[in-house]
Amino acid sequence: MMKPYQHKVQYYETDQMSIVHHSNYIRWFEEARCDILEQLGIGYAKLEALGIMIPVLSVSCEYKTMTRFGDTVIIIGKVLYYDGVRLKMSYEVKDANTGEIRCTGESSHCFLHAGGPISLKRKYSQIDTLFRDCLCEGV
Repeated sequence: MMKPYQHKVQYYETDQMSIVHHSNYIRWFEEARCDILEQLGIGYAKLEALGIMIPVLSVSCEYKTMTRFGDTVIIIGKVLYYDGVRLKMSYEVKDANTGEIRCTGESSHCFLHAGGPISLKRKYSQIDTLFRDCLCEGV
């Protein structure tokens, strides 16, 4: 099991009331996703060097409680679905001190190579195995 991603809320991420603007949670999902890929040993830089892109197809976020300037949150990402061509991840953002859930969300992706869909199972079996091994595990 991998370490959750940790983020300290910056001033620029907040509004006039020192509350995190809702759009930043989506950015934090991406930060956590990048961290997960790095922990798997297949970060975006390595994938892109192979010509593999992972565009976002959809993203959703459900806000539970407010996060404020100076708070530290942990983001727990999970691979919910993976079939070699598509990937769906979930995210749970929690206050690092209290464990209170700040928000939950999901993102859906596909894998592209040379502008078209690619099956990692067929072309990159080692990468495919890494994703399959973390399917539905907390990473």
